[in-house]
Amino acid sequence: MKLTTFLASTVLALTLTTGAAFAQEYAADVPANVITPDVVETDTLGRLDFFDGMPSPETVDKVFDNLDLMRATTAFLDGMKIASLRGMFQGYEDIGAKPNDIVITETLMDARSIWLTPNTTTIYIGANVDISEGPVVIQVPAGLLGLIDDAAFDYVADIGALGADKGKGGKYLLMHNDDETPVPDGYFELRTKTYEHWLLLRRSPDPDGDTSGPVSEIKAGLNVYPLAQSDNPPAETFVNVSGKQYNTVHANNEDFFEEIHVALDNNPKGAFAPEILGTFASIGLKKGAPFKPDARMQGIMVEAAAIANATARAVTYAARDKGVYFYDDRQWNSPFQRQSYEFLQDGARILDDRTYFFYMATGITPAMTSPPVGSGSVYAMTARDKAGVYLDGSKTYKVTLPAPVPAKNFWSFMLYSGQTRSILETDQKSGGIDSNRPGIKANEDGSYTIYVGPKAPEGWENNWAQTMPGKSFNVMMRLYGPLEPWFDKTWKPGDFELVE
Repeated sequence: MKLTTFLASTVLALTLTTGAAFAQEYAADVPANVITPDVVETDTLGRLDFFDGMPSPETVDKVFDNLDLMRATTAFLDGMKIASLRGMFQGYEDIGAKPNDIVITETLMDARSIWLTPNTTTIYIGANVDISEGPVVIQVPAGLLGLIDDAAFDYVADIGALGADKGKGGKYLLMHNDDETPVPDGYFELRTKTYEHWLLLRRSPDPDGDTSGPVSEIKAGLNVYPLAQSDNPPAETFVNVSGKQYNTVHANNEDFFEEIHVALDNNPKGAFAPEILGTFASIGLKKGAPFKPDARMQGIMVEAAAIANATARAVTYAARDKGVYFYDDRQWNSPFQRQSYEFLQDGARILDDRTYFFYMATGITPAMTSPPVGSGSVYAMTARDKAGVYLDGSKTYKVTLPAPVPAKNFWSFMLYSGQTRSILETDQKSGGIDSNRPGIKANEDGSYTIYVGPKAPEGWENNWAQTMPGKSFNVMMRLYGPLEPWFDKTWKPGDFELVE
């Protein structure tokens, strides 16, 4: 409502409802902007009626429906990180992996398994490490790289090369903050506020691409078990998930709220921040209490999930904040562009960066934002071509990486579904292309041109990744062992250019 209209209605309200008050001996000089008129027109809720500031029953119903909608939408956007990890654990459970069992991609991953932005060149090892019954030992062999995140999807620690064991292997002891169990000698102690945790480890195949040797070493040295059984550790259970059809991505409809309820019940009262717990509680999501929304609330949750999902997709694929872009003249972007794994800038939480990350990707560690030069990996994503148009699987595009590509180890492009944010479903197991592909060819100046489209351009079959007509997709570029030209931005990857 325009200010002049608001003031006019206020004057009318004062005349009709409060004019007599000015004749009183103890009358206040009430500013106009403090008064609520008897009738207020809004764009969102329509007419709101009051009796001298007291909302009518109809107005009360309107504003409470709206408040519940806002809070349910906020619960989705701010609680996404919790639901995302619960979705991962539910996926493990669906394929028969119990807490503290190890899930492993013995022959790598493909598009049959729905994960957020994985690659097909890494052996993934994961577990839901549950300390609800007491401290748990995580015994890791040498040669791994990984992390532990808690049930709130907050960072706990790095494991392996960037962790306390420095890649040499060792025993970590994961304990709740309130646990008073004495820590034996020889353990790397980790403290946490939740019961459930995601252990995510990675290892590369042998140089020839074989995974059997590394998998054997992982199975011989990796074990997760209760500290109470440390004198006689049980044999670890490994579940091979390569080629398995299962889902680890949270729901995008009202089922999302059920996932949150499970996470609340599976973790202690102090596992999640008071603010988000307050948001959950305001819509009926409480630890230890049944979650039974009535018909009115069910309808609101359907609406909230639809709005929040659309919002998350807009933030991820159509960011209005230029701060996520690496370059002024390129489409490449990242929620880590501000170099904060906590999504902070000048002391403020950048909420859209957090939404973007947890909607698109998974696994939080400081190493993802700014690894040491020459180690770790960096990521850049785009869902659009050079002209700013969404990438379309019916069309063919090319992208050029200038020479020399600043990657000490190798570089890769992975193609992900615009729907699932997991590996794009095609006839190619790789789901993308990397610089280790046999037969890939460089241009005369040492640069590389890569093609993506439904069919390989003649002569460029080894520089091509397949897309599917009628399907959207986005691309993540990874540099493994990124070098200084990436960090100082003196090197710029090209954008995707439409070929046909």
